[in-house]
Amino acid sequence: MPYRRLPKTDAARLKALKTVFENNDIYTVRNRVVDWAVLNRCRPAYDRLYTAIEQHKLRLAAQKRVAAKLDVLQRNAAIYVSHFLQVLLMAMERGDIKKEYKQYYALTADDNNLPQLKNAEQILDVGAKVVEGEKKRLKKGGLPIYNPTIGKVATHLDIFREAHDDYCRKKELSEKSLADVQALRPSIDEVLLDLWNQIEAHYAQLPPEERFDACRKLGVVYYYRRHEPHIY
Repeated sequence: MPYRRLPKTDAARLKALKTVFENNDIYTVRNRVVDWAVLNRCRPAYDRLYTAIEQHKLRLAAQKRVAAKLDVLQRNAAIYVSHFLQVLLMAMERGDIKKEYKQYYALTADDNNLPQLKNAEQILDVGAKVVEGEKKRLKKGGLPIYNPTIGKVATHLDIFREAHDDYCRKKELSEKSLADVQALRPSIDEVLLDLWNQIEAHYAQLPPEERFDACRKLGVVYYYRRHEPHIY
């Protein structure tokens, strides 16, 4: 015997609701299957869920467009920061730049290793310290580093920072729109439960083969257990 189960996906929820309010037979007064109180909840429920889903799709697409460009910009920013620090440390090893200036770049005096630049937060944090440190050193009369210049480093950091901030904003909007969809699901399922209970109650006296067929036409979804014969 097949068993009924509420939809598990938003697409299935929309389909179940649409099947009902687009079926003209359900509105006949003589053969009223579902009362008006429940029917009047179907269209608004469908519209709310459909609108929320479409909003999430748009915001997720916008997030993905920014993400597609972000990897390249992050790589460029990391390379420029890394290369600048390598040149800086080599200049200090040669004695061209005083090692005491390491503190300007938030580097320890006895550490010749490059800071971690594996993620966006590290790149932006280290990059900001490098740019600020170079400005301090130049104000002290130090000679600028040319390959790469601090201007190029700052430019690539600014481009990456702007794209990263844009991605974070769009990700936040995308997550909020998904939360809006998730928040709607319990109320949609409640409408469907009331709807399907009334549909099944209306056809309860029919033989199984007629009952299941009539309920399916009004959107009720049935499943068979594994290895169970599909009789109805």
